[in-house]
Amino acid sequence: MQLKNVICCFVFAGFAAAAFQVSGQPRQERLPFDTKDSLTLSLILNQVLTNYPSVTRAQEAIRIAEASVALAKSAWYPTVTANADYTRIGPVPELTIPNLGHFVMAPNNVYDATVSAYENIYDFDKTSRKVEVEKSNQELAEKNVELVRQRLTLLTSVSFYTQIYLQEAIRIKESQIATLKQHLDFVTRKEQTGSATHYEILSTQVRLSNAENQKVDLEASRQTQQATLNSLLGLPVRTVIKVQGNFVYAQPGMNPDSLIPYALDHRYEMVLVQLHEKHARLELRSTKAMNYPSLGGFVDGGFKNGYFPDLNKFTPNFAADVGLKVPIFDATRRRSSMRIAASQINMARSDIEQTSRDISTEVYQNETNMLASLKKIDQGNLQVNQAREALELAAISYKTGAITNLDLLDAETALEESRVNLLKARIEYAINVVRLNISVGNQVQ
Repeated sequence: MQLKNVICCFVFAGFAAAAFQVSGQPRQERLPFDTKDSLTLSLILNQVLTNYPSVTRAQEAIRIAEASVALAKSAWYPTVTANADYTRIGPVPELTIPNLGHFVMAPNNVYDATVSAYENIYDFDKTSRKVEVEKSNQELAEKNVELVRQRLTLLTSVSFYTQIYLQEAIRIKESQIATLKQHLDFVTRKEQTGSATHYEILSTQVRLSNAENQKVDLEASRQTQQATLNSLLGLPVRTVIKVQGNFVYAQPGMNPDSLIPYALDHRYEMVLVQLHEKHARLELRSTKAMNYPSLGGFVDGGFKNGYFPDLNKFTPNFAADVGLKVPIFDATRRRSSMRIAASQINMARSDIEQTSRDISTEVYQNETNMLASLKKIDQGNLQVNQAREALELAAISYKTGAITNLDLLDAETALEESRVNLLKARIEYAINVVRLNISVGNQVQ
């Protein structure tokens, strides 16, 4: 099997990363590490989960939700306004009473300065229900941050391990190319002495060309994954970085039969859909209170001229009012709103059922893939040992003239391919363990 086909299973990481990339060059952040050093997964995850745009956006959504809670609570507090008014009257009312004189009832210039306060005394629970709805929105925003981080963790881990695979595969391929060049030089000299055929040279050259083409494919894939990691880290896409790390990750420490129940209790997706149902119920409860009465108090006080008998004197004045407002007809808005809220509850219930099914399937598939990767590792180790022994025997046989140069090359190629297959199995295992941990709701660091 061509090495190009070996890496096909990792190409999905590049396409998945496209969903998270933005057009143009990312704005480079101040990084807590030197990009010339080899980067570990924990270091990369720490940077991505702290500064990636989707995380900061989700955190801003929390701040918006907090402000919305404060805005809903503001209905409990009084509102105070200051007013200043000037009115020119003409003509002014006048009155003449025989034997008493002429009276002016209002001044031409009326000045009025007041401070007004309105307090919602009691609204029959309307405000408290709105506050509960906004608090529910805040809780949803907080859980959404964790969901965004969880998805970024998976994307970053897959890209990281794919980069590790490609780095190691390139080194293996470079070793194979160096060996092939040595063989080519050796058979070329043998041809000059008449102990090797031109066919052996051509065959070696073809193998060398194939190996170099495979290295080109690996380099292109490595650069693609490098661009993905650079985008996640906020670096220019052409920045050259190296990664390092082992492929052993802790499996979920629980009985296989309890993986799915545990996931249904701990997955952020499940928590979110349950919160959506709770939020829909709160929306319905708040909608029911739309037409509840409200009792309010109003106080107004200030200074004004125009009071008899001294019309130009600024006189303190006040007004106080208590009023009950009772909605009678709202053009069916409340009834329509309640129908919408009831449908949203039913939709949330359907989402819970769908999410439960999806999580159960995902956990089972990831567990199956992880166990399959373990078996591939065992088989890969066996194949590498067998290929190494076969190469040692082939080398001895070649020195004794029992086999040709091409037979020796076949043995060397078999060893290189078995090493690549083992590396691929180890990478797949690491990725599948990450997937399984995330699918059951465990943190990955």
